[in-house]
Amino acid sequence: MYNLAFVFPGQGSQSLGMLSDLAATYDEVRQTFERASDALGKDLWSIVAQGPEEDLNQTQNTQPAMLAAGVAVWEVWCKHSTIRPDWMAGHSLGEYTALVCSGALSFEDGIRLVAVRGQLMQEAVPTGTGSMAAILGLEDHQVVNICAEVAENEVVSAVNFNAPGQVVIAGNLAAVERAMLAAKDAGAKRAVLLPVSVPSHCALMQSAAEKLDKYLQKTVIDMPKMTLIHNVDVASHGAPEVIRNALKEQLYKPVRWVDTIKFMHDQGVTRFVECGPGKVLIGLNKRIVKEAEHFSIYDPETLNKVLEQING
Repeated sequence: MYNLAFVFPGQGSQSLGMLSDLAATYDEVRQTFERASDALGKDLWSIVAQGPEEDLNQTQNTQPAMLAAGVAVWEVWCKHSTIRPDWMAGHSLGEYTALVCSGALSFEDGIRLVAVRGQLMQEAVPTGTGSMAAILGLEDHQVVNICAEVAENEVVSAVNFNAPGQVVIAGNLAAVERAMLAAKDAGAKRAVLLPVSVPSHCALMQSAAEKLDKYLQKTVIDMPKMTLIHNVDVASHGAPEVIRNALKEQLYKPVRWVDTIKFMHDQGVTRFVECGPGKVLIGLNKRIVKEAEHFSIYDPETLNKVLEQING
């Protein structure tokens, strides 16, 4: 459907026991996780269902778990509805999920790729030296300027433009802390350190991006069946080498989520469906385009609601 977009969440939406209700009703969920476990050589569903939470939150586990979760919800949708969206996007890691669901990337390749991506990201910055923080209540340009003013030869930059008045910054821990103080002085409502081990989408990830590129070059990528909007340039691409470059750059450049949702809305999208665990994106998307309809699918109840609304 031309007015329908499916969007996929990234890291931060994971939780112990995610999709357990959906898995109890639909076999596709467990089947998808079994395929992921076979590709990785470890029991991913056990980590998701039983934890411990520290294991799930290790980025090399979080990333394949979130990709598998998004694809599992998509598989359930495809079995129970003949309607397919014309548009797709994913927030950060979710872009890989969108590539799998759009047919551009095989599921097994996607799972292995994001596991490597997580490992390379973790290796690029020693634990405890990098950080991310959410800045609430300032204009985008204020956050960008604050980061530039307090960097002091370290890295700190605005990396996720998530919603109006919500920007995430990332970089060296001390520089992030300086930016948080400066943001509060400038009138930010809140400046909150995020519980992550890796400062994503900033210059500290450049070395990881170069290493990831070697894996991307060996990965088969086809033209997506839907119009897929990428994080780094808010554009769709069909050529495999251009998609590979967008994924490489995504690791150390900002996620332009506000621009992505606005662009799709400007092209006629009036319904956005978040496909995967949690409700993070629906909260952001409602603030970006209030006049559109927003849904999430993460359990049988939410699935039935969306089926009724969209199939009806």
